Amino acid sequence: MSTDPHTLFDSWMAEAEASEINDPNAMALATADADGRPAVRTVLLKGHDARGFVFYTNRESRKGLELAANPRAMLLFHWKSLRRQVRIEGPVSIIDDAESDTYFATRPRASQLGAWASDQSRPLTARATFELRLAEAEARFDGADVPRPPHWGGYRVTPERIEFWQDRDYRLHERHVFTRDGNAWREGMLFP
Repeated sequence: MSTDPHTLFDSWMAEAEASEINDPNAMALATADADGRPAVRTVLLKGHDARGFVFYTNRESRKGLELAANPRAMLLFHWKSLRRQVRIEGPVSIIDDAESDTYFATRPRASQLGAWASDQSRPLTARATFELRLAEAEARFDGADVPRPPHWGGYRVTPERIEFWQDRDYRLHERHVFTRDGNAWREGMLFP
């Protein structure tokens, strides 16, 4: 194992990108509301470095509201074909507008328009309502770049703890955990 969890994560992610059929950057995002009620869903990792792990979403969605009330999260990557998983936990911060704008500009136009049309996580009475709103967004931005909606942007999970889990025969798994200690990482092992 590496003494730097970010280097190890980069290595495992590269292997996942080479072997996973769909979305090796898919991760479960667990949040909790102000009362501690948990929720989990799959989102896509859109960047990572020593500062943390980045994803983007509608800030008025359920996850956005939960992160506003309780800015901590856990991420889980599960790469079944590699028989590996990585768990990351820590505080969450909002990405600045410039970084969110830069990423938004790389999204496919249909995804950009969808960010304007969707009231993510809120009730929808009929699919036709969403399709009408999408058509309205298409007309609004016809012939122009689609700007990032003010309610849409990025979040960064700053890891305090990262666990690397490797499946082994007979459920004798290998678990390495890295815990942040100031600016350094402490490494240890956990029983399977």
